[in-house]
Amino acid sequence: MYLLECADGTLYCGITTNMARRLAQHNGLAAGGARYTRGRRPVRLLALRLCADKGEALRLEQRIKASPRGQKYTILQEGA
Repeated sequence: MYLLECADGTLYCGITTNMARRLAQHNGLAAGGARYTRGRRPVRLLALRLCADKGEALRLEQRIKASPRGQKYTILQEGA
């Protein structure tokens, strides 16, 4: 589970099993990446949280996406 800040100041969260690869994709250094981040490069990693399994990561991602901007980083650091 990760949280990115885009060049325009917006936030993007997602899940991955390989953060280095995924960050390269979001920044256009490797094939792939989210459509949302393509027009908002460069992106930088704000926070990363390891989860026990994919289900936990998906639940945390859903909680973060539903939260106000000011709480997203805090929730990710706490681990929900």
